[in-house]
Amino acid sequence: MTSIDQPASDTAPSKAAFRDAMARIGAAVHLVTTDGPAGRAGLTATAFAPVTDEPPHLLVCLNRESRTAALIRENGVFAINTLAAGQQELADVFAGRTHLHGAARFSHGLWREGALGVPVLADALASFVLRTRSIETLGTHQVVIGALTGITTGEAHAGLVYTRRAYHAL
Repeated sequence: MTSIDQPASDTAPSKAAFRDAMARIGAAVHLVTTDGPAGRAGLTATAFAPVTDEPPHLLVCLNRESRTAALIRENGVFAINTLAAGQQELADVFAGRTHLHGAARFSHGLWREGALGVPVLADALASFVLRTRSIETLGTHQVVIGALTGITTGEAHAGLVYTRRAYHAL
């Protein structure tokens, strides 16, 4: 076992050590979207988890400085769209790796209006529509918990996973 950055005391490991360790963990790739009176936005995220199935709630972690996080706070609704293998370009568009920003990102992909008016990716593996239940700020991010109001599932293709700073089909 290799120690990346062993703290001498109760001090946390460095940001670089944490990020390097996290890069070794594979995670499904999702597009988090919102629309409403405050506007339309979306971003790519991997920090997503179920919270409870009765009643069904999910959480996603978003950089608190992102436009999408701000609009989710204001709109009070969002969707989590799980990407399939082959949708890497769409993930890059919503990750800000292109010249497109804000609502212009929705010119890529097949989008439809889901429950609560949020954008849902038509060919996602699964799309979850949520009403914002709580937002907790922790460091640079916000943990957004949403109450599930709708689910759509697509064809059972391989999923898109991000690990070792690259996309992979799984």
